[in-house]
Amino acid sequence: MKYILVTGGVISGIGKGIIASSIGTILKSCGLRVTAIKIDPYINIDAGTFSPYEHGEVFVLDDGGEVDLDLGNYERFLDIRLTRDNNLTTGKIYQSVINKERKGDYLGKTVQVVPHITDAIQEWVMRQAKVSVDEDGVEPQVCVIELGGTVGDIESMPFIEAFRQFQFKVKRENFCNIHVSLVPQPSTTGEQKTKPTQNSVRELRGLGLSPDLIMCRCSTPLETAVKEKISMFCHVEPTQVICVHDVSSIYRVPLLLESQGVVGYFCTRLDLPVETRARKMLTKWKEMSDRSDRLLEHVSIALVGKYTKLSDSYASVIKALEHSALAINHKLEVKYIDSADLEAATLQEEPVKYHDAWHKLCGADGVLVPGGFGVRGTEGKIHAIRWAREKKKPFLGVCLGMQLAVCEFARNVLGWADANSTEFEPESKHPVVIEMPEHNPEQMGGTMRLGKRRTIFKSNNSVIRKLYGDVEFVDERHRHRFEVNPDLKHHFEEKGLQFVGEDVDGERMEVIELEDHGYFVGVQYHPEFTSRPIKPSPPYFGLLLAAAGKLQSYLLKGCRLSPRDTYSDRSGGSSPDSEIADLKYPSLS
Repeated sequence: MKYILVTGGVISGIGKGIIASSIGTILKSCGLRVTAIKIDPYINIDAGTFSPYEHGEVFVLDDGGEVDLDLGNYERFLDIRLTRDNNLTTGKIYQSVINKERKGDYLGKTVQVVPHITDAIQEWVMRQAKVSVDEDGVEPQVCVIELGGTVGDIESMPFIEAFRQFQFKVKRENFCNIHVSLVPQPSTTGEQKTKPTQNSVRELRGLGLSPDLIMCRCSTPLETAVKEKISMFCHVEPTQVICVHDVSSIYRVPLLLESQGVVGYFCTRLDLPVETRARKMLTKWKEMSDRSDRLLEHVSIALVGKYTKLSDSYASVIKALEHSALAINHKLEVKYIDSADLEAATLQEEPVKYHDAWHKLCGADGVLVPGGFGVRGTEGKIHAIRWAREKKKPFLGVCLGMQLAVCEFARNVLGWADANSTEFEPESKHPVVIEMPEHNPEQMGGTMRLGKRRTIFKSNNSVIRKLYGDVEFVDERHRHRFEVNPDLKHHFEEKGLQFVGEDVDGERMEVIELEDHGYFVGVQYHPEFTSRPIKPSPPYFGLLLAAAGKLQSYLLKGCRLSPRDTYSDRSGGSSPDSEIADLKYPSLS
């Protein structure tokens, strides 16, 4: 097993996740089996109870693990399936050590950060690195480990110490450290400054880790003199200083790293058994990046949500939209609309903001209402859904978005003026969305219906079923505490809102479709979590097709123009079954 540790310096949010994913991608393109681990030094057990404004979205895995959004990047870039143990937190480590101490496993010894916590970190990494992330069950050969935060943070010290010991435990030829640092370029002088990187590397070396590669994040390509200066002061060769400047698309990062000889360095440094065949996977990434830069037609989607001030709050949703837009050769424009701005209260308090929000909504080609929690902004979302339904605008509701679409239909079509979710109005006479029986209201963390669940299609001619490739069922990831009230199902279906997908027992409503509407779909699950750059998620793909005016022609042609292509034939991603030989998408016009 080869281990590649990615650390960061100077500032957090520097792009370690994308760089770690890109390193995994180029190694996978060489025929190696790659896994990834993200270490978060916070004390939370998992990311499940975070506000999206704290760390961005909560990404959900097949096994129900609620994890950092970087694991979403790993899954999308590497086309793998990770588990909750691929996200290691200080909370998980301390919890496991304290549990062992309570059971008497330490035989009366004083339990300390060194060696007990550091040993637990090393054991966790070695154990998890061997877990297969592909469907063939084969053990990975390379493990990319990303250490969150920045070097010098007090909370990450036990992890740095653990890896200082770890490099000797697994031997030098099996361990490599990449340090990602910032090279700022003040606008006043325009000169690239190396001092932050020098200080960061000095601090890392003082803690016992010496970087093998220094990846410099900068706005423009590194000048040769700057590269040589970093080399001289940071104890590395100039070839070990890698420039990661800003690029037009994150899909260009693997190509950028490969062009600077990163693969060759890993081959000699880690003695990797790399195949000499053409790297077909990277060829696909290059074609995809080139196509992304050449797009001329635009399609706009109004994203009506609560957390629109931070785009990372909807990271997977944005990626799923981008994958689908690329598949139909359109450049995506996302119009972020704070749902509270669409409400009457905003008209009274801030009329400019109210009219601006409605102007954005009315100018969009399609409407997306993503998941969320809490009552704030829900009425605004319902207004947006009503507008999309009545104006026949393409609409996709995900999780809470689907539940609110049901509430809107109940109020304005069925005439139940007080219809609501018991999450927001426990005393409603028409509780169209109710709490699931198994939810434990006393405890917040990990108590939702989480992870991969099966949805059975009940209709043979539903649009969403056709988009999935006319399959009988799909397995998608869930994250919710509330569900559509199954007892009221017949009232909706009589008026044209069809429940075309249900769970295996037929008790949970999973997919809705509105009759006599081009594309009005709601899904209880989160299809964005299994969208891939070359295999878009079908519900999002349908939304983009409808928004671009191409859905009907696509369906009439039997959905055979699906943009599905695979990195590996073993992928279980959510996408139609028809495959094409390479990335050259057929014309959908």
